[in-house]
Amino acid sequence: MQKVISTDKAPSAIGPYSQAIEINGMVYTSGAIPVNPSTGEIPEGVEAQANQAFSNLCALVEESGSKVENIVKTTVFIKEMNDFGKINEIYKKYFKEPFPARSCVEVARLPKDVLLEVEAIAWK
Repeated sequence: MQKVISTDKAPSAIGPYSQAIEINGMVYTSGAIPVNPSTGEIPEGVEAQANQAFSNLCALVEESGSKVENIVKTTVFIKEMNDFGKINEIYKKYFKEPFPARSCVEVARLPKDVLLEVEAIAWK
């Protein structure tokens, strides 16, 4: 049986999707973008946006009853591959060794023209 996960500590869905779904003890998040859930504002700069996006993702995983340490896979979509190093530095503040498996891809455009989006899979 699947369970819809939602929290006001992360931006609400801006389309026909759930923030996250739990099924069989696994949590699958939708992409978290760097929108401040309290204000609706998007911070300036890739470092600030990375902090906000990872913070939103972690809040969503924790709302599910899981923990950040239980994230086994992330996918990071970035607007500019030249920001890869800066995003990695921020990433290390949120995820500790052993790091989750990860894919990182450059994309042409993201919702609200943000600089990155991140999604995760975690176990409970």
